[in-house]
Amino acid sequence: MEVLSLVKLTKGRAKICLAGGADFVLYKKEYESYGIEEGADLPEDKYQEIITEIIIPRCKKRALHLLEKQDRSEKNLRDKLREGGYSEDVVDIAIDYINEYGYLDDARMAASHIRFYQDSRSKQRLKQDLIGKGISSDVIDRVLEEEYTGDESALIERLLEKKHYDKENATYEDRAKIYRFLMGRGFSSDAINRVLK
Repeated sequence: MEVLSLVKLTKGRAKICLAGGADFVLYKKEYESYGIEEGADLPEDKYQEIITEIIIPRCKKRALHLLEKQDRSEKNLRDKLREGGYSEDVVDIAIDYINEYGYLDDARMAASHIRFYQDSRSKQRLKQDLIGKGISSDVIDRVLEEEYTGDESALIERLLEKKHYDKENATYEDRAKIYRFLMGRGFSSDAINRVLK
């Protein structure tokens, strides 16, 4: 396989691009030990050795490191690993490895997010957050049903107090402005109207 390019990155690393579309990142010591340079030929057996001995273990370690800091959805973890320059095949292997040990659990991650934010965000906003993290709607709905104990009316009241909103003396413009603010936070018009009246 011909080495089409060797692009130097930060921290002594380089992105190696091979004919056929295969790319990977190695440290200087690693690519020099394999004699990788632009225009050189990388034998198939050496390529496979690099993937199995260096790239896959490094991707697994990176995945574990990312999960060590916080729970993540599978989609979020995949995205992070791809950003790190790992190919789809390598990412699949790392995700399978993580799943073998039960470290990746979208429902657990969703439950954790809901418990942490339910006192400051509406149910709809929590759902939007979790959809953005790549969690399926059926998992979100099930976990919201199990975990959400927030009182949206009390939450709206706290937000109104924080915004120094005076229900008694509010003008039509004040009411419209606070209504838009609360809608932007994911509250339903019914919930907002119940508290504003």
